[in-house]
Parts: sequence; structure tokens; C-alpha cells
Amino acid sequence: MGLNGARLLQLGWRTVPQRTRLVAGRIPVAVHARCLSFTIESLQEKFRDPSSPYHIPPGTQGPESPDPPVEETESLSPAEEGRAKLSELGFDPDSFWEQQVVWGDHDSFQHVNNVRYVRFFESGRIHWMQALGHELGGPERAGQLIRGEGVSLILKSISIDYKAPVTFPDTLLVAHKPHLGPGHGPERPPRQAKTSFFMAGAIWSYAQRRIVTECDSVIVWYDYDRLAKCDPGEAAKAAIRRRMNLRGEEAGRS
Repeated sequence: MGLNGARLLQLGWRTVPQRTRLVAGRIPVAVHARCLSFTIESLQEKFRDPSSPYHIPPGTQGPESPDPPVEETESLSPAEEGRAKLSELGFDPDSFWEQQVVWGDHDSFQHVNNVRYVRFFESGRIHWMQALGHELGGPERAGQLIRGEGVSLILKSISIDYKAPVTFPDTLLVAHKPHLGPGHGPERPPRQAKTSFFMAGAIWSYAQRRIVTECDSVIVWYDYDRLAKCDPGEAAKAAIRRRMNLRGEEAGRS
């Protein structure tokens, strides 16, 4: 086959000269050297050009890696990420409670039964009460709070907002934070009630890496000796204010 010594090879629908195929398979040394020189010179010129993204000012060093820095969140474990996110939202770190999801938490709808979350929030709330008791009077006061001796806390009401279903296997991080309640604004400054406060809660899923459930509740100071709600005193209310991230003088007294 002719054509000035260049044979044509039929490759499907493409026709390629044999000479081209041979050159592509083995680049002559002279051509390879010219390409390599051109590439190095062009790169060096880009390093010297202040307007180039490759420019490295004299006396400085380039990045350790050509890849962009890895985001810090990518290196966090699910537990670390959950604690960081909930802390950013103002939840009390002393309230953080890990809850393992077990197979028996499921119902026939193939997710954790809605009633289970009330128990999860209860466990987290009791854990928070223990931390509060330690602040008010050490282990003895903490024990009194959870045993219902003297002045302690009692749940008045709770509402739950289910944001996403949870399935086994998973670990949940339960968090709480006290607050002054809804409806506060410029025309209605926050006031701390004498005998109660509001408590917001959230549940973070390690598997989904997001908040899957929220709640709001009303907590009442209760005298178990008199079987009546009561004013717990300034020390207890000050501890609650601190956990609300409010200064003592900012919360009014009613």
C-alpha cells in the first residue's frame, strides 16, 4: 500500500497514517527534549510573574501540598462534631448524654418509636440535674436533686419536634439548655420566674451527623417536703442564669 510510504490503517471508522502511529508510539529524543525544555521554562516564568497564581515571592516557601487544605470538620469524629455543633448552639456541655440506640427501640414502622425520645430526653435531663447539684453543693446536693429530697426539680410539660427518623445502629447525643421562654423582645424584656424555667433539648445523631429531634419543656422548682412548687433561693436561680449565658443583672426578678 502506497501514499508516499505512509500506509493507512483502518481502525473502525477512523483512518490513521501508519507514520503518525509510529511517531506517537515513540517520540524522537530531540523533540522530547524541546518539549521538556519549553515546559520547564514556562513554569519558571510563571513562578517569577507576580500576577501568576504560581508566583512565589523571594524568601518565601510554597505550600507543603498542591492540594487545598483539608477542612477541619472532615477530621472530626461524629462525637466531636456533635459536641462542637451543639455547643455553638448554646447547649450546656454539662448536659451532654450519649444514648445508644438498641434494636428494641424500633417499632413496626421501622424506626425508633416516638415515645422513646421522651425517655432519652429524661435521661439527659437527669444527667444535667446531677451537674447542677454538684455546682450547688457537691455530691450530696446532686443526690438530693435526683432522689427528690427537699427542694428539687419536676417536669411540668414537654413538647417534641421530630425532624428525622432514627434507626439502629446509631448513637445519639442528648443536650439541654435552660432559657427564659418564648415571646421575649424589645417590648417585653426577659424575666426569670421565681419557681420555674424553660428547658430546650436537642438530639444529635452520630450516624446522620445532624439534629434529629428537638424539645421544649417547663421545669418547676418543687419542695418535696411540702409537696408544692417553691422559690429555690438566689443561689439556685443564679446557677440557672449562668447556664442561660445571662449575667445576673440582666435577668429581672418577678
